[in-house]
Amino acid sequence: MLPARGRAAGRATGRQAGHAAEREDGRGTGRQAGRAELQAGHTAEREDGRAERLDGRAERQAGRASSREVPLRHVILGIDFGASKIATAACGPDGTRLASRTVPTKAGSGARAVFDRGVSAARGLLTDTAAGSELAAVGVSTVGIPFADRVELAPTISGWDNFALGEELHAAFAGAEIRLATDVKAAARAEACWGALAGCDPAVYLNLGTGLAAAVVVGGQVLAGSHGAAGEIGYNLRGIDDVGLAINERTLLEHMVSGQALSHRATQTLRRRADAAEILRSSSTLSVLVDEFVAELAFHLVNLAILVDPQRIAVGGGMVGSWERLRPGLEAALAAGVPFPPELVVAAFPFDAPLMGAIALAAEAAAELPGMRGDGANDPANPEPAATAGASIQH
Repeated sequence: MLPARGRAAGRATGRQAGHAAEREDGRGTGRQAGRAELQAGHTAEREDGRAERLDGRAERQAGRASSREVPLRHVILGIDFGASKIATAACGPDGTRLASRTVPTKAGSGARAVFDRGVSAARGLLTDTAAGSELAAVGVSTVGIPFADRVELAPTISGWDNFALGEELHAAFAGAEIRLATDVKAAARAEACWGALAGCDPAVYLNLGTGLAAAVVVGGQVLAGSHGAAGEIGYNLRGIDDVGLAINERTLLEHMVSGQALSHRATQTLRRRADAAEILRSSSTLSVLVDEFVAELAFHLVNLAILVDPQRIAVGGGMVGSWERLRPGLEAALAAGVPFPPELVVAAFPFDAPLMGAIALAAEAAAELPGMRGDGANDPANPEPAATAGASIQH
C-alpha cells in the first residue's frame, strides 16, 4: 500500500521472508496451471462483517480444517491485518486449521481500534476452540512493511505508520513467538510453499485487491529488497512525464490500478458508490473503465515479466472474483509482449493467501521451539524453518 508520506531510506533492517522446502514425496513441485480453479460464489458478507465460504472449497493439505477432538498441547495463531478485513485462524502446530474468523478492519477507526479488533477475534478463537492449549507462536501479515515500532507504507489504516505493531503483539500474546511479514510477501510465501507457485523458479505473485503489489520468488525465497519494499509496484511511474517527479507530485499506479482506484473512478461516473466487484461485472456503462484498467495493468505486468522471466505468475486478491473479465487482456498482453511468456494462473489461495502465509510463519516459529517435536510442529506437509529463523520480523 502507498504511504501518506515518505521516510528516509536505510532505517529498515528487513530480513527476507520465504523459505519453501521441497517435500520428500515430491508433492511440493510445480502444479499445472488451472489446478487452482476459481469457484463461483465463493464468499458472502454477513451483516456482522464476517465473510463465510459458501461453496466449500476443497480442503488443502496446509491450513485445512481439522476434525481433531483431542485437545492439543500447543496451538498457533495466524492473523492477517488487511485493508478491509482482518482474518484470523487457530491452528495446530503443523498448520492444520482448527477454526477461523474474519472481522471488518474499519480502517478509519484508527490503529489502536483495528489492532484490538484483530487481537480480540484471535483470542476468541483460542477460547472457543483451543481452551487448555498453550499458544506457541503467532504469525502476522499486514498491509505495509512491519517493524517493531511502526508499519511503513500503510496509509489505508489510520495511524498504522506510527503504531508499534511488533511491540504491541509481544505484549498482547506474552510468551508466544511472534513473526511478522508484509501481506503480499506472506501470500507469495504461502503460494510458493503450498500453492500455485510451488516448484516454480522464478515466479511472481500479483495481488489485485484494495491495493496493488507484487512479490518475486527466486530459489524458493520471496525477494525482500534492501528495505523490505521489493514488489511495491503501486509506486510505478505511469508515463515519461512522471520521470523526476517526487511521489507526492504524481499520480501513482495504485491510484489508477487497484480495487480502491476502480471504485473511486466508477463512483465519479455513476454519481453513487460502486465496488470493484460490481464494476467488473458491468457489461456496458463501466466497461470502458475496466478496459482501461486492464490495459494499464497489462502494461506493467508485461514489463515485470520481461525483467524477471518468471515460469509462472499467480494472481490473488479480491478482484480475482472476476477473473474471466481480467484474464483475456492480461494473457494476450503477455503472449504478445514477453519473449518467453509465463503461465498466468489464479492463485491456489486466491482470497486468503496472506492468512496462509501468516500461518506458515507461525508454524515455522513453533517448529523451532524446544519440546515441539512430536506435537505436530515438524509435519512434512509444512515447510522447513525459514533461513531467517529466530527473527521477529520478516519482510
